[in-house]
Amino acid sequence: MLENIFAFPPNRETLGGTAYFIVENQTNILVDCPAWDEINQTFLGEHGGVRLLFLTHRGAHARAREIQEATGCDILIQEQEAYLLPGLQLTVFEREFALSDRTCVFWTPGHSPGSSCLYDTGNGGVLFSGRHLLPNRTASPEPHRTAKTFHWPRQINSVKSIIDRFSPSTLQYICPAANTGFLRGRGSIDRAFEQLTNLDLAVCLQSKPEP
Repeated sequence: MLENIFAFPPNRETLGGTAYFIVENQTNILVDCPAWDEINQTFLGEHGGVRLLFLTHRGAHARAREIQEATGCDILIQEQEAYLLPGLQLTVFEREFALSDRTCVFWTPGHSPGSSCLYDTGNGGVLFSGRHLLPNRTASPEPHRTAKTFHWPRQINSVKSIIDRFSPSTLQYICPAANTGFLRGRGSIDRAFEQLTNLDLAVCLQSKPEP
């Protein structure tokens, strides 16, 4: 879908979540859990395997145990959600964690207590937003409030922190973990920073939960 970035079909086990694969020499990163079937396993093996599985939120775990056992990958997760994966070899972080000189993860609480994003500097800047930011029906990024949202004001503050952190030159794309059907085959949200700055966060804060 972008250079060195692949998207998997939505995974029923993560409520239709979309996982991504970043091919970066010997540091291949799997973002959330795809369906753990023969097709996906073969694809990952043919592209150098998985060094790291990064989990963006508590709803994206699915077959994390099977993936680690099969690939020997490390699992990276925000510290507040590590208890959900007992017995696995984990690396946890509090606020930020650098994976390489081009890739880092950072905490964006709200959707869930440990909701986090991964940022990659390639392709003009790509944010893997988990369910923190999702496309709406016009394919624009926005936070979505549901009955299971952990803390809505914190999520709005986390959106503001992303706007403060980036610029038009450092954030070109968002790869969301759900609602990818609204992208109509494009695979990612483009002009990401510009579209985020068009959000009225005060209006978002007053929105009612979706079912």
